Amino acid sequence: MNNKRAIALTVNGDRHEILVAANQTALSLLRNQLGLTGTKYGCGTGDCCACSIIVNSKAVLSCLTLGADLDGCDVTTIEGLATANELHPVQAAFVQKGGAQCGFCTPGMIITIKALLDENPDPSEDEVRQYIRGNLCRCTGYTKIVDAALEAARSMREVE
Repeated sequence: MNNKRAIALTVNGDRHEILVAANQTALSLLRNQLGLTGTKYGCGTGDCCACSIIVNSKAVLSCLTLGADLDGCDVTTIEGLATANELHPVQAAFVQKGGAQCGFCTPGMIITIKALLDENPDPSEDEVRQYIRGNLCRCTGYTKIVDAALEAARSMREVE
């Protein structure tokens, strides 16, 4: 019995037409079929946000999203942020402010903060903390991550 469905989606600007199983998660599709392993498998239950991706301009949890639900969607993963020669401002701010600690939560944090800054280019510290409240960091805390988000916001506003 073939329970796969053909879908078409755009990931990081590249169009893909692929078969997905009815119960396959977006996380599995990205990591196992498209080879985009920057999106991390954390808890698998939506509790840590390590698997965050952007779908049609909104941050979503790829471990709780079915791959078939990405049909016709525009998806951005951590691999889609930097260019060949330049980090995305959020990535650069993480480097500058020491926001990447052990690094496991970093892709989900960066994707979530990018989604925040796309919605709100001038967030307050409280708004940053509220937006990333679901993203778990098991290292030392969130101060450097919040500092990086605010630095990225400042940097992105200067460019505009």
